[in-house]
Amino acid sequence: MPADPELIAVARGDAPADLVLSNARVINVFTRDIEDNVNVVIKNGAIARIGDDTDAAHRIDVGGSYVGPGFIDAHMHVESTMMRPSEFVRLALPHGTTGVVFDPHEIANVCGIPGMRFLMDDARDLPMRIMFAASSCVPASHLETAGAALSADDLAPLFDDDRVVALAEMMNFPGVVHAFPDVLEKVRLGLEHRIVDGHCPGLRGDELQAYIAAGISSDHECTTADEAREKLRRGMQVYLREGSAARNIEALVSVVTAENAHRCCFCTDDRHPGDLRDEGHIDHAVRRAIACGLDPVTAIAMGSRHTAQHYNQRELGAVAPGMRADLVVFDDARAPSPRQVFVDGVLVAEDGVMTAPPRAADRAPDDAHLRNTVHLPDDFGAHRFRIESSNPTANIRVIGMNPHSLVTEHLVMPATRRDGELVTDPDRDLLKLAVIERHGKGGSIGLGFVTGFGFRDGALASTVGHDSHNLTVVGSNDIDMEKAARVLTKYGGGQCVVRGGKVLACLPLPLAGLLSDESAEALVEQQQQVLEKVRELGCPHHDPFMPLSFLPLSVIPTLKLSDQGLVDVNRFRIVTVETTED
Repeated sequence: MPADPELIAVARGDAPADLVLSNARVINVFTRDIEDNVNVVIKNGAIARIGDDTDAAHRIDVGGSYVGPGFIDAHMHVESTMMRPSEFVRLALPHGTTGVVFDPHEIANVCGIPGMRFLMDDARDLPMRIMFAASSCVPASHLETAGAALSADDLAPLFDDDRVVALAEMMNFPGVVHAFPDVLEKVRLGLEHRIVDGHCPGLRGDELQAYIAAGISSDHECTTADEAREKLRRGMQVYLREGSAARNIEALVSVVTAENAHRCCFCTDDRHPGDLRDEGHIDHAVRRAIACGLDPVTAIAMGSRHTAQHYNQRELGAVAPGMRADLVVFDDARAPSPRQVFVDGVLVAEDGVMTAPPRAADRAPDDAHLRNTVHLPDDFGAHRFRIESSNPTANIRVIGMNPHSLVTEHLVMPATRRDGELVTDPDRDLLKLAVIERHGKGGSIGLGFVTGFGFRDGALASTVGHDSHNLTVVGSNDIDMEKAARVLTKYGGGQCVVRGGKVLACLPLPLAGLLSDESAEALVEQQQQVLEKVRELGCPHHDPFMPLSFLPLSVIPTLKLSDQGLVDVNRFRIVTVETTED
């Protein structure tokens, strides 16, 4: 923001303000204290000064409530909310989110650069500071089939947009550590224009130092305190993630100290719409960290200023002169729940409702190129789910699903066989898993087994399957699995529940198989209906579609399934279902 003479005049006390928030208790993220009974003076969308009262065109007496900086999500995929950015803001703004860094990695894996451009176009003219990170790994690995492949040359033009603040999570950490030329070309692109964010779950020791030496500056995949502490010691910015599937704050918050807190911030990564509406966004992460023992002002700073600093957004994340007037007003410092939200000094949400006017419908970008992206193989049928047994005495590899973690177990279990076929065994919570290539690039199908879903009859299917977003189906029988896959093809993607050959519920996601074209309210209602039917199957989890969506993720340990087969992530190769290993 250039120097503004009018703002300076108000700061001196020589001119009236546009807005004064009076009788405030200001959260100071610089000195980590609270300034009582002061006024926040605003001019031209920025904060002029903190202190005495002054003349103003408008005045809001906050009645001794706290005023803090708006919250900023350091890393998330808006596609995981299943909403376009224009609908996302309707749920996120009332929770105090005034800024976010989107990595459009999910839609890029389906539609490439045109998909990314769609999200960037849809994010314009909204009452939120929506920043982007250029997706670095499309596809995430060679062990899956995506709808697009992006090189450094493909990504370079994105950096002409000032909203692009980083090269997004560099998931191919083996490629960085071993200096693969095409991977380093992308890293150099990010460093030349902005910064490079990381993604290195479980990486430790010399390999971690090689990864950091390449210029990568952050990580959001820590799951243990020791891992987070090592990454902090080596100079990384560590994001404490609290999403819908991966919830890591409780495990990591003890690492945060007065000396290293400036190197810590919050992200959600993946957040489902019902959780966003009902639990919250970064405000939820802040409350969760405070409940786990973190100092409230430090938690608020991690949810605002620390993220802004990492992305070189000097004017964001603090209540101080010259900062943008992106503010939240709340009543309880130990459980901040925004009741008023301001962006550029304008009230945009109050009492849980977005008050800013919606963007005109005629300014929404065209989405025709995002439709009809789900294609089944030509010979598709229930027979494609059959898993032949070649060794009648062998055990089988089984994915151990944890509903609260992206990391799975690599289990070895006795097989159940029938007529030379490996079959499900619901009595042991052993279900079949399939990942179907849906981009029209060969129709390959990966098959395996999973435990942890807990239902005995039926099938769940989703076209949200990180990161290539092929069609993922889990079920007790092949007939219901086939039905579920065909239903999603009819709707252009989405999530569905099937039992006994009958569709119990479906949530259509016709835009790239990832996004709804409905309102946020309608989407949440559809999701609730689907989850109610999931519970009828006997599944005990709040939202099993979230962990289901990560079972194809071939870059997160330990055992995953892509359309190419079972992936041993630690060895980074395809392995067989049957095994003679213990």
